[in-house]
Amino acid sequence: MKSTIQKEDVGVEKLGVILKATENPFEKRAVLNPGCWQEKDHVHIFYRAADEHYKSTIGYAKMKGPISQAERKNIPVIDRDYDYEKKGVEDPRITKIGKTYYMTYVAYNGKSAITALAESSDLKKFKKRGIISPLLTYEYAASLFKEEMLKDRYFMFQSYYQDIAGKDVLLWFKDFLLFPKKINGKFAALARILPDIQLVCFKNFDELKSRAFWKNYLKNLYKNVVLENKYWFESRNIGGGCPPIYTKEGWLVIFHTVEDLNSARIYRASAALLDKKNPLKVIGRLNRPLFSPEEDWEKEGWIGNVVFPTGTAIFGEHLYVYYGASDNKIAVAKINMEELLEKLKNTPEK
Repeated sequence: MKSTIQKEDVGVEKLGVILKATENPFEKRAVLNPGCWQEKDHVHIFYRAADEHYKSTIGYAKMKGPISQAERKNIPVIDRDYDYEKKGVEDPRITKIGKTYYMTYVAYNGKSAITALAESSDLKKFKKRGIISPLLTYEYAASLFKEEMLKDRYFMFQSYYQDIAGKDVLLWFKDFLLFPKKINGKFAALARILPDIQLVCFKNFDELKSRAFWKNYLKNLYKNVVLENKYWFESRNIGGGCPPIYTKEGWLVIFHTVEDLNSARIYRASAALLDKKNPLKVIGRLNRPLFSPEEDWEKEGWIGNVVFPTGTAIFGEHLYVYYGASDNKIAVAKINMEELLEKLKNTPEK
């Protein structure tokens, strides 16, 4: 099923669903939110797979071209191995830096959602490198926020997660998206501490295991905010989507937005363009969604009204955005890259 949506700022052609749940036990409930890596004419897709008990592992499929399935494994390629991920390994993102493929993913133990890392040299075998997000309670993190110029919504989310999970809940740290090259000699990543998107720069991955590093970072969080939630379709929060894409105009970032209504919580896709040398400098940003849940398969599912972009590929002049649709299937949208970049250059963030 194809549809061309003209109501948004940039023309988007939705190519429909490419992966659904199967009868395999590990992915019987849902498949969603894929990390993607393009290798010439093939796209490697590592996706979150949920079983009937809502526990997640990571599955694998390979596409010939943007949408034709060439291979799919019937067992997980990454499983739940440690206590901190006993309820799920979720929402993988893939980036290659040098000769190493880095997969960041959300590790969920039933209480806290944190970020972990796995590495590979061939996309076939991954070695887990452990937790790379701050192992600090929300309560402690909020005590550091109080020293900053941060808006009240940061404290609202502290209260929200403590009410749900308890005082010992760790700071929810998700959507950790590595840039595919170092910036000013350091690794760089976008991350999400609700409700905004922040930049994290570090010398090496061991530095991310340091409590002192994160304590200093959180004390200065306001200096590292790249994008704030500000438009009507971002009323609840924004968060990372696909790993940044290097273009002649700057870093293209496809991210997700959440609108909070009494009747529903609606997830959409948006885009921004960041400066090549200083990603804290925003060149342009869409002030309307890139695309929204419009089709039945985007409105109805595990969680309805969701389009959640997590991976990309480029074929010819088109950008293909892979996304979770209603949290139980994987779909693709096709966008003219030049048209999107031109729109972003002409929509400066003020």
